Amino acid sequence: MSQTIYFDNAATTQLDKQVLETMLPYLTDNYGNPSSQYSVGRTARIAIETARKKVAQLLNVKINTIYFTSGGSESNNTAIVAAVRDLGCTHIITSAIEHHAVLHAVESVSSERKIGLSQVDLDEHGEVNYSSLEDLLQWKSGMGYRCFVSLMHANNETGTLLDISRVGQLCKKYNAIFHSDCVQTVGHFPLDLMESQVHFISGAAHKFHGPKGTGILYVREDISIKPLIHGGGQERNLRAGTENVAGIVGFAKALEMAMQGFEKDRAHIEELRNYMKQKFMACIPGVSFLTPEISLYTILSVCFPRSDKSQSLILELDMAGICVSGGSACSSSDESGSHVVRALQKNNTCTTIRFSFCKYNTRQEVDAVLDAIQSILALDPSVASINGKAWN
Repeated sequence: MSQTIYFDNAATTQLDKQVLETMLPYLTDNYGNPSSQYSVGRTARIAIETARKKVAQLLNVKINTIYFTSGGSESNNTAIVAAVRDLGCTHIITSAIEHHAVLHAVESVSSERKIGLSQVDLDEHGEVNYSSLEDLLQWKSGMGYRCFVSLMHANNETGTLLDISRVGQLCKKYNAIFHSDCVQTVGHFPLDLMESQVHFISGAAHKFHGPKGTGILYVREDISIKPLIHGGGQERNLRAGTENVAGIVGFAKALEMAMQGFEKDRAHIEELRNYMKQKFMACIPGVSFLTPEISLYTILSVCFPRSDKSQSLILELDMAGICVSGGSACSSSDESGSHVVRALQKNNTCTTIRFSFCKYNTRQEVDAVLDAIQSILALDPSVASINGKAWN
């Protein structure tokens, strides 16, 4: 089979070779336990704290607000549990299109603690209705509840963006605790967490060419929470367990590279995404898009008119060596399909495929995807046109 064409970077990304090279010494020579007092342990501890300092600088926060975790799911769960258990939140506000690491966690906490759970209104692309959010905050705070708001910065299936600063200001106005799942934007977006008024964010290294199994939880300096995982006193008593030194070093290196190359990489990916969108509009009759005009530049959610042929598109593309998804990789085995697409009421009218991009993708790969889809759908490429003009 020819080389794989990979357009599922929102699920995970290829580990950058420079990141791997930075990690390797902490898997071989510098293998000490960072809690040990002898030299190889101290070397590992220094590596962790150097990485923490670098991540904090890149996110414009203080060093003591960054905690390393196993990834976005753990970070999300820690923030959600802590907000209710430790910070006195008595009502939860979220949306129907959050990642399952948030949706399942808030449902569990709501049930166990016997507290209310509300969802904000969304538009057709999944953008939060900010008036709906303020109405909920005003209503619940007026009834004496302290609200916990958990809304993702960018949706992992549609790329729809949240105005994180606007939500932060609303939460400040109503004394609410604000958590944002930033797994899709850390490493892809210049975040200023101090300005945004957010209390917690989650991030994961494998979304920006870092290693799997390493994430961060940002905890604003003026709040104090208890651990989700108990044991030793690692991560300043917040997260027990021997630290993944190589992963932590890799997280910091990947984030540093992502921010250094941000402008160049974003321009390349945006151009590529726009190219794909225009090609689909020209060549696929009836195609539409869940991804709004203003969105995270790495994602394009495409709706193909439903037919016998389109329903097998993902499988057929896989057989052609092209990797894409119908939604979040975390729920790909769920036969009911994407909860995001269902929430936006698109699942009965089209077959939705998420294409997600990285700096390594090329125009030639986009052309190969288009050729494959035209072949699968039995479309005639000679009739492709846009606004009545032939596509060149």
